[in-house]
Amino acid sequence: MEHQTSEPTATQQAAETLDGWYTLHDFRRIDWSRLKQVETTVRTKMINEFQTFLAELGQVEEQKEGSHALYTIIGQKADLVLMVLRPTMEDIQAVEVKMQKLDLYDYLIPTYSYVSVVELGTYRGSGEGNPYENPYVRDRLYPILPKSKHICFYPMSKSRRDGDNWYTLSMEKRKELMYRHGMIGRSYAGKIQQIIGGSTGFDDWEWGVTLFANDILQFKKIVYEMRFDEVSAKYGEFGEFFIGNRLESSELETHFAL
Repeated sequence: MEHQTSEPTATQQAAETLDGWYTLHDFRRIDWSRLKQVETTVRTKMINEFQTFLAELGQVEEQKEGSHALYTIIGQKADLVLMVLRPTMEDIQAVEVKMQKLDLYDYLIPTYSYVSVVELGTYRGSGEGNPYENPYVRDRLYPILPKSKHICFYPMSKSRRDGDNWYTLSMEKRKELMYRHGMIGRSYAGKIQQIIGGSTGFDDWEWGVTLFANDILQFKKIVYEMRFDEVSAKYGEFGEFFIGNRLESSELETHFAL
């Protein structure tokens, strides 16, 4: 008998994604007790070395071959986060290794990290032609991170609960839900910039969401409003939230002053 292959059903159909730069969020806690024992001149030298490292990251950003952002973190989960975007995972690791070789990093204790790739879903279609040649799509996939005052990061996944399993919904149903979900996000245009990192197979959750804003209350407003949307209320599962304030390289000496 001739073997017949069956077409995937709507339920089996996976949404395609467009993938851009790879992303690392590196969260660290400052070991103040040990740092206090370091002589002022040595500590200044360490900070200068760290500033040189950040300047090198800035040169990469100017060439539009990657981007980065440094923020303090509020609360006890971490003290700092460095977010780095690069074209390849090898580039990400090279930055990570160079960062770990800095003298200051002997006093920065790792508390959390997240690895992903900037992702755009295609539930609404990607338009005609090669989407990677579309200027709008390219700006979303290879973003230069904004210089916003505040950052919010959290990981999330879609649920697999009995009766509320996102991955058993039909493609048409998922498209409908994601369209309504996306409309909420678009209502915050100009207030929040969002970077979605796809992390299935890369980290413990399925997505890492990074929000940037100059008004920190906008984080509360958008997350709260989305809680009432079916995509979040019924199918969303969320990890810990991290929020913080932008830390300029020029502010490091004051930030680490004792």
